[in-house]
Amino acid sequence: MIENRKIAIITDADNKKIVLINDIVFKGKRNVNWEDVKTYLKGFVGDFYTIEESAEKIYIGNELPDEFTGSISRKSLMGANAKAKANAAIAIP
Repeated sequence: MIENRKIAIITDADNKKIVLINDIVFKGKRNVNWEDVKTYLKGFVGDFYTIEESAEKIYIGNELPDEFTGSISRKSLMGANAKAKANAAIAIP
């Protein structure tokens, strides 16, 4: 598991949970370095997490880094949307 992530889970006025990402790890003026994102995601491989709402256990397999960074939908992202997806990796657990 990756430690020292700067995220917070808060509850809004409608009692829905929102994840706030307070640490932007993947930044750059033009492009996201997807190899760095892939390396970061490899730190989760082998971990188990529990979905709070359903108590379902989730295993992070070695396919996640390639699927997250190499998907067709990711390849169409540009600019702020690409950076948002890259930095969403911080909140995976």
